[in-house]
Amino acid sequence: MRRTERLFQIIQILRGATRPVTAQQLSEELETSVRTIYRDIAELIAQRVPVKGEAGIGYILGRGYDMPPLMLTPDELEVVVLGAQWVKAQGDSALQRSARDLVNKIVEVVPAELRPHILNATSIAVPGRQANEEVVNMEQIREAIRNQRKLRLHYTNLNESSSVRVVWPITIAYFDTARLLAAWCELREEFRHFRTDRISSMHMLEETYPENRSQLHQRWAAAERAQRQKNSA
Repeated sequence: MRRTERLFQIIQILRGATRPVTAQQLSEELETSVRTIYRDIAELIAQRVPVKGEAGIGYILGRGYDMPPLMLTPDELEVVVLGAQWVKAQGDSALQRSARDLVNKIVEVVPAELRPHILNATSIAVPGRQANEEVVNMEQIREAIRNQRKLRLHYTNLNESSSVRVVWPITIAYFDTARLLAAWCELREEFRHFRTDRISSMHMLEETYPENRSQLHQRWAAAERAQRQKNSA
């Protein structure tokens, strides 16, 4: 790892820490010597990065500090490109366009020496069988999720039974062969998953659902964990 990358990593580690991080901990995570970490900390302080602390006690990053945008390492750029490749192959049409535009924007703003890590990335995402196209507007579903708006769905399940549901949309799960909308279903009074290609029509209601989405998401995630544990028992 080059020194500039290591300095970025130290900042990232300190930014995410809730308590002082010792030089020993940093050296183990970055696979370098404690002496090198001390030199790196001194260099960061010399560059006016607000690192506070001392040897033997640990270091913290002062509040309000942020690195300039897109100061990314080669591996971080590879992650962006790999994710964008997958979305271009498996996402809905709006996300496919956004994935393409994202990569183009990053190419324009990163330093010239980092562009080869985007244009000639060492990793590729291999697409599987593409999911069926939806009749409904996926952008509208994402808008409803962001704004905590209820949706009225006309839905046909795998048994070809149709129903009308009012749901509180939480998140969309993208799989290789299908996309699922996770939501609280008012009819069933529990969390349900709806394949988006089986929603024949949809209407976003003016009414917002009463629970904060982040809290609703936590409850849904807890219910999913409980179901997995039950299935594996």
